[in-house]
Amino acid sequence: MPRAVRFDHYGGVDVLHVVEVDRPVPGHDQVLVRVEAAGINPGEAAIREGAMAERWPATFPSGQGSDLAGVVEETGSAVKTVSVGDEIIGFTNNRASQAELVVVDADHLVRRPAHVSGEQAGALFVAGTTAYATVRAVSLKAGETVVVSGAAGGVGSIAVQLAGIAGARVLGLAAAENHAWLADHGVVPVAYGDGVAERIRAASGGKIDAFIDTFGSGYVELALELGVAPDRIDTIIDFEAAAKHGVKTDGNGAAASADVLAELAGMIEAGRLEIPIARVYRLDDVREAYRDLARRHTHGKIVLIP
Repeated sequence: MPRAVRFDHYGGVDVLHVVEVDRPVPGHDQVLVRVEAAGINPGEAAIREGAMAERWPATFPSGQGSDLAGVVEETGSAVKTVSVGDEIIGFTNNRASQAELVVVDADHLVRRPAHVSGEQAGALFVAGTTAYATVRAVSLKAGETVVVSGAAGGVGSIAVQLAGIAGARVLGLAAAENHAWLADHGVVPVAYGDGVAERIRAASGGKIDAFIDTFGSGYVELALELGVAPDRIDTIIDFEAAAKHGVKTDGNGAAASADVLAELAGMIEAGRLEIPIARVYRLDDVREAYRDLARRHTHGKIVLIP
């Protein structure tokens, strides 16, 4: 029997278990995928902890995960876009990708280009489409300057690259150990912490056009202090500050489509975009993977492999 991550009630990582489940059966317009890699994301932890219970309640027993990459194992009778044996990238809205086998709607899949690794592909959907949405939300123009907080994290490390592709000058807030990676990717690294506003002003020459906040903890207020207009600020985490100050909150939901996923995969294939992989854990080590994520100091994405 295939195995999958499950939890039976809200709580910390200790409620997570890897259990045997019935083999999923695809519907007529669905595909059964043998998962090779599945990224993990902060939103999944928030749902499992019950922090999102009013908006996105769990039905127990619940699975976890949206991101996935794998191989088509079986197709429904109406599926014409992929075939058994195809390597794919995709997503599910059913909290189910952290498993050995998962049923996915056929229109949630794209073919995995030959030079995109399974780990990058499996980590792409949530972080990639979130980063895509943030860059689009702040309406960057060539030559403008944008600041990205959490610039070495799962979303931030993609957002800084997409902002650069858009022609912007990018300042990335990150710990010192990540500055070399940022500089290698055309980003001006800036240390966070006390005095960050002065360091940003010095690095930017005093003109900041936009701000992308992937970390929270006061960065919306910092952006306003730096003179950024509210409609050029996007936060994916500090919703209280967004409501107070009228800034944007575009994230995964604003760009969650197979078309965007295919565009991002094409950028990776063309060598224009990199998805840094912080660490890879076996499915059995899902608890430790989420403990690692909770420390909020990873460079890039954490990935589970069955």
